[in-house]
Amino acid sequence: MGTPQHPVTLLESFSPYGSRKVTVEYDGLVTAAYLHDDTAAISATWIANHRPAPQATDQARLDAGRAPLMPAARTKYPGGRPPLQADTLEALWFEEGDGVAILESGRPLAVIAGWSDMDRGMPGYSSDVIGQTPFGWSLDDAMEGLAPRLERSRAYWRWRQSANGWSQFQQALLGHLQPRLGPGGHYWDASAGKQPLTGVTERPNSARRQYTVLSTVGMSAQRMPVVEQVLDDPSGYARIELAVATTLPSAQVARVFLWLATYPWHAVTWFGPGHSVRWYHEPATFPLGGGVPGAEAVLLLDSPGSLDGPEPPDLSGFAFGGDPVRWLWIIPISERDRQLAKDRGSSALVSRLATQHRSWIVGP
Repeated sequence: MGTPQHPVTLLESFSPYGSRKVTVEYDGLVTAAYLHDDTAAISATWIANHRPAPQATDQARLDAGRAPLMPAARTKYPGGRPPLQADTLEALWFEEGDGVAILESGRPLAVIAGWSDMDRGMPGYSSDVIGQTPFGWSLDDAMEGLAPRLERSRAYWRWRQSANGWSQFQQALLGHLQPRLGPGGHYWDASAGKQPLTGVTERPNSARRQYTVLSTVGMSAQRMPVVEQVLDDPSGYARIELAVATTLPSAQVARVFLWLATYPWHAVTWFGPGHSVRWYHEPATFPLGGGVPGAEAVLLLDSPGSLDGPEPPDLSGFAFGGDPVRWLWIIPISERDRQLAKDRGSSALVSRLATQHRSWIVGP
């Protein structure tokens, strides 16, 4: 049943954020799925044999860089199964954009999750696999945990593609900020119309507040990647918005969000309290450089009140998708500061900044 041939791509799909690509390939003997980042395949899973299974792994195919035939004891179909039809296959991406399910006629055929990693011996999951093998793990055994995840992903993208979903979210978040920060001023698009959609709302200074607050609108509409891989309970950290308090010109400061607002999904990472991020370009172009001479990075704090300045506004109380949303305040720092945080932890840096009487409000 089938002879080796040059691999044919049955399915190719990019994540909605453009950070990952999945391909399903068939070479006459085997079908397999591969998850790629910008440069290479980062994980894979065997999907099906299309001829009778061998008793042991074919090392020659592995050495040639081809997906192996699954040994007979590890596949539900030791006699092989007919080739898959491309028009029955579709990709269902996780909300975070770092993992994907391959569906055949709407049913899960394979899943490559965000935590799947070939270098760590963690392949994806396949419905035809029995047990755990180096080339794929049993999808049946994992469905108790994955089935709700896939259903949430379906529901999430239905919401994303609905006519009013984004505008309803936007209005809910702006309504949350109104009593806490006062009426809005300018509003900027921070995502150029691409996913994830994000904007920036300006809350100008007033008689009761001598500084302007800029906040993202939309980062919390999707969970960040990676969080669940590093935290036992990611629910309190998976959704964030960023904010900055400033006395600098708003249009200048807002440019920092063009860099940061979509960063977690495009770079497949996450932002948490105490994280620091280095400006990607020349220090002279750093939008917050006028606030702190020599600054070329940012520190993100959920409780910036340990630095100088008035009591920060409390923006908590907003939730989406069953998760609380955490606001992280942007503090410009130098590269030397960032290295201190990297080497000794963010608390050491916060202590140093407090000793220097650094304010959490960005200004000249």
